[in-house]
Amino acid sequence: MTAIWSVDTEAFYQNAVKVRNNQSLMAVVKNNAYHYGLEFAVKEFLKAGIQTFSTTSLKEAVRVREIAPQATIFLMNAVYDFVTVRKYQIHMTLPSLSYYYDHKEDLSGIHVHLEFENLLHRSGFKDLNEFHEVLENDAQNKSENKMIISGLWTHFGYADEFDVLEYDIEREAWLSILNTLLDEGYTFDMIHSQNSASYYREGQIVLPHHTHARVGIALYGSRPYSKLNKSEIQQSLTVKSNVIQVREVNKGNYCGYSFAYEVTKDYTHLAVVDVGYGDGILKSRAQHEVLINGKCYPIKALMMSHMFIEVDDEVHPQDEVVLYNNDIRIDEYTFKGVGANSEQLSAMNHDSLIKEYI
Repeated sequence: MTAIWSVDTEAFYQNAVKVRNNQSLMAVVKNNAYHYGLEFAVKEFLKAGIQTFSTTSLKEAVRVREIAPQATIFLMNAVYDFVTVRKYQIHMTLPSLSYYYDHKEDLSGIHVHLEFENLLHRSGFKDLNEFHEVLENDAQNKSENKMIISGLWTHFGYADEFDVLEYDIEREAWLSILNTLLDEGYTFDMIHSQNSASYYREGQIVLPHHTHARVGIALYGSRPYSKLNKSEIQQSLTVKSNVIQVREVNKGNYCGYSFAYEVTKDYTHLAVVDVGYGDGILKSRAQHEVLINGKCYPIKALMMSHMFIEVDDEVHPQDEVVLYNNDIRIDEYTFKGVGANSEQLSAMNHDSLIKEYI
């Protein structure tokens, strides 16, 4: 018995259709499609009507091109292998004035999307003046071999925050830049800013004057914020293991590494389950519960290859132990402080877990 990571393929596809909502989406497939598998995810998204993809890795962008020859692919990180970007017709961010001046000749024939830094301060032009500088400099360049300004974009880093004003601030700052450039007569083939949280906060529609919403975590079955009803997004992923034995322990006994759990009652039943942090289960996740036979039981200790679950007489060896499914969801533990949706997904060890698509 070994822990299993499995995806319900039909549920994954149906969730993608529901999230898309007949809107133009750019599916974020970074980090091996949030570890769902790049080829699997891209093919399912194509089937759901999504034709545009983004990632942070040039290697992944090339792989997407191989899977989807007709797709539009946007690289959210600036890279320096311009030959490969050109060869595979990949769109790329233009992250700063300095990058532009250092590489504007290298960028010949490459589609670029001008990036607005906004409140995240990770990358992008700082203000309207910097946009104007690049746009005017590019207009003066009469060479046939120059970069192609195809897009305009930003990232809303605070769209999942409801107790502060930052989303309103970054949204207003972005729309001011966008509307000014459009009013000045500039045109762009692609304009995108919304992540999953912004997309749902705006009623699951693409913002005015935008061509796409750039959606990640919602397509993989997790809500971007807790106010969103569970029925809006379906989790297709299940992570489960099995009880390998049930032990009886008594008050004062210590179980797990380094006195992890002290037993407080005689005749306590502990299920030993063959999954642990070596399989990518976060220690913060082990502060909560699992499902066994449809009932919640608390995790008491986490080890590399095992965990202890306090159980009752209804639990027996070989019983299935569910750590995640649509009833005990990744996003629920995000909202309980275990870690971001993507953090929990990324932690899982796909070298030790059995991976299944059903």
